[in-house]
Amino acid sequence: MGNEELAKKIVELLGGSENILHAENCMTRIRANIKDPAKADRDGLKKLPGVLGVVGNEPDYVQIVLGPGKVRDIMTICTSSLGIKEQKNGTTQKVGDWEANKQAVKSGQKHTKLINKIRVLADIFTPMIPAFIASGICNGLGKVIKILMNNGTLPDVVAVVVIYNIFVLIGNAFLSYMAIFTGVRAAKQFGVNEMLGGMIGAASLNSVVNTISKAIGWYNEEVVNDSVLATGAGGIIGVVIGVWILAKVEHWVHKHMPEVLDVSFTPLISMLISVPLFVLIVMPITGWLSTLISMFLNLFINSSNPVVSILTGYILAATFLPLVLLGLHRGLVPIYAIQIESLGGTTLFPAVAMAGAGQVGAAIALYMKSKKVGNERLRQVITGAIPAGILGIGEPLIYGVTLPMLKPFITAGLGAGFGGAYVMLMHVMSTAYSPSGILAVTHMLPECMLNYLIGILISYIAGAIITYIFISDEDVKNV
Repeated sequence: MGNEELAKKIVELLGGSENILHAENCMTRIRANIKDPAKADRDGLKKLPGVLGVVGNEPDYVQIVLGPGKVRDIMTICTSSLGIKEQKNGTTQKVGDWEANKQAVKSGQKHTKLINKIRVLADIFTPMIPAFIASGICNGLGKVIKILMNNGTLPDVVAVVVIYNIFVLIGNAFLSYMAIFTGVRAAKQFGVNEMLGGMIGAASLNSVVNTISKAIGWYNEEVVNDSVLATGAGGIIGVVIGVWILAKVEHWVHKHMPEVLDVSFTPLISMLISVPLFVLIVMPITGWLSTLISMFLNLFINSSNPVVSILTGYILAATFLPLVLLGLHRGLVPIYAIQIESLGGTTLFPAVAMAGAGQVGAAIALYMKSKKVGNERLRQVITGAIPAGILGIGEPLIYGVTLPMLKPFITAGLGAGFGGAYVMLMHVMSTAYSPSGILAVTHMLPECMLNYLIGILISYIAGAIITYIFISDEDVKNV
């Protein structure tokens, strides 16, 4: 079935274009909000060739798993020729169950308010992921070139030096000014002018902060990091809180400002109120909290005790995907950013990245069993989904294969834990976070690349072995 025909069939089975309020392209899925749930034929959608799965049990909300690449093509056809309105930037994203796991629905409903709060943070940082990827890869390649230059493998000539510095320039262009980008994104989420949000982020980086700190006796000349207030204190979390305060102040000022003065004086007064609060209260407090958070995380993530490292890595990798189903994984996004900002890299991401590798291992075992019992449809779904899983896009495997069966979803996590334990034990560090998989090796520090790949391999093998042992032929035959 061609993409044109598939797109038309999907729209038809959703009840027609008039029944679709809007749809969204989310990496591997089309998320569709519908008017009348009775008109949507979910069973018919599941049977369509090219559809890897249909997930979500909310009556007015359907997620159709198509896989990376194809989803973009189908979405383009839907919006350009079938009259479907596209909703972007995750503004309609909801958290729900993925069919077989009813218990996850109950847990998710209990944590709805928490999930929504975490989602606000995640929505600030999620659009920044491409910049994290680009800067992380360039920083990694720059470090490789520097090592090769230092040991004489690459000559210290103009061309090599220029190439090295271009990589460094790209890497630093985002990370050095991440507070500004965070301010802009936070302003968008909190409904205030984005340039004002950017100004809050820029203010946190300005050296005048140190001048203010010295004037009030909060600056430690000998150990700058021990200062109550210093440039960059509070980091990106401080900026998010500062922009939230700005939004509250701006809305209040706007409400009380005469219309004729609004354009000129509302932003001015809002900044005059918000910036002192941000610099004198938010930055010192969040700076102190960020230090405490980093110290607490380091007790586990960067522990010198191998037993602690192994247990931490195993638990992180084994439980990451259940957190994804509940929407709680979003809370890790700002932690990645804090680690990258303070340490130059994150040890948390390589561990949780093993979760996707465990799914690949489980899928390999299911492929072998489906071939053995003659389940051709499952074998074809796995064949189409595994390449994406290897490259770090796990949704086709999760929603189309392991989660509907439930048991393989669990065994995949158990297998992934072994890979997570290994990379945590070896202190593997990434300079960016992104879709995981083989390609994420480019984000790792040069000295960590091999151990990251070994962790991936361990997760493949362990996920496959545990799944093959505990999933019966009968389960695979009847799926």
